[in-house]
Amino acid sequence: MVYYSAAGNTEDAAGYIADLTSGTLFELEPDEPYTDEDLNYNNDSSHVSQEYADESLGDVDLVADTVENWDSYDTVFIGYPIWWGIAAWPVDGFVKANDFTAKNVIPFCTSASSGLSESGQLLAELAGTGDWQAGDAFPLHRQRKRCTDMAG
Repeated sequence: MVYYSAAGNTEDAAGYIADLTSGTLFELEPDEPYTDEDLNYNNDSSHVSQEYADESLGDVDLVADTVENWDSYDTVFIGYPIWWGIAAWPVDGFVKANDFTAKNVIPFCTSASSGLSESGQLLAELAGTGDWQAGDAFPLHRQRKRCTDMAG
């Protein structure tokens, strides 16, 4: 269960799915964590808005981008908030740093209003390997039920 959580919602979903599947958790942490100000999508000068406007700013260094005993996992859930219809940028660094060959990958996102959109497909293209599943989106108001359905 690999996840990036900006506001705690994806962390909650990842923890719930990990409990249901007896999975282990691996949190993606940016070297320089985003502040609430950085995450203000309504402010054109916020950190994430600038990264969105200029893709070259979206390469986010992570504290760690590899999972111990990665080869022992055959199914990997990857969770993230949706930012402008795609996975939050910290997820890209993890996907680029790992080989998903022979892994079933299930993306999931949390959002107040957006669906998974093409975020899972874009991550699959970035990875280049692995059997990427369709995944699912968890609206914040119905998160627990949707997590149970997906993990079940």
